[in-house]
Amino acid sequence: MRCPFCGHLEDKVVDSRESREGDAVRRRRECLACGRRFTSYERVEETPVLIVKKDGRREPFDRAKLLKGMSAACQKRPVTLAQLEEAAGDIQAKLLERTDKEIPSRDLGELVMDALKGLDSVAYVRFASVYREFRDLHDFVRHLEGLVGQGNPVPSRPAAAPRPPEPPAEPVPPAPTPLFPGLAPARLSPKRRKH
Repeated sequence: MRCPFCGHLEDKVVDSRESREGDAVRRRRECLACGRRFTSYERVEETPVLIVKKDGRREPFDRAKLLKGMSAACQKRPVTLAQLEEAAGDIQAKLLERTDKEIPSRDLGELVMDALKGLDSVAYVRFASVYREFRDLHDFVRHLEGLVGQGNPVPSRPAAAPRPPEPPAEPVPPAPTPLFPGLAPARLSPKRRKH
């Protein structure tokens, strides 16, 4: 391996370990000419997975794009990034196991919906509403009924916290005794001004 500092072609490996994802081996190397260290990664060469869009376009599978879409569906939901990472890894593994490396986008969408259904039903419905392109409210309701019919719990709002008891009202003082009984205050004429 060519040294990135001096260009020498001989080095020795001083440390070797597997990456977190398990898809690469990380090697620390030391150049035998200049003594500086650098890192190399060794990966298995795989045939790239291509996603075939509805309009026939093909684009490489992008795990970051997959995670972004799943995160958008899970926004403000109790789903952790670790859970999303794990689900995205499972989806990627399923795609890599397939013999056909050109995957229709609808198949990818179904895998995402299956993963979200197991994580959070609200996130699942959010994703499904965009992916399935519901035309009207009836399509949406029919899909929700199917979800509930499969034994998936419908998320409910958390119960409102009980209201604290109100403090007892202060006693109202009795009304003062009028100076002129039988004469309402509104009927009293205003005082005349002195000129």
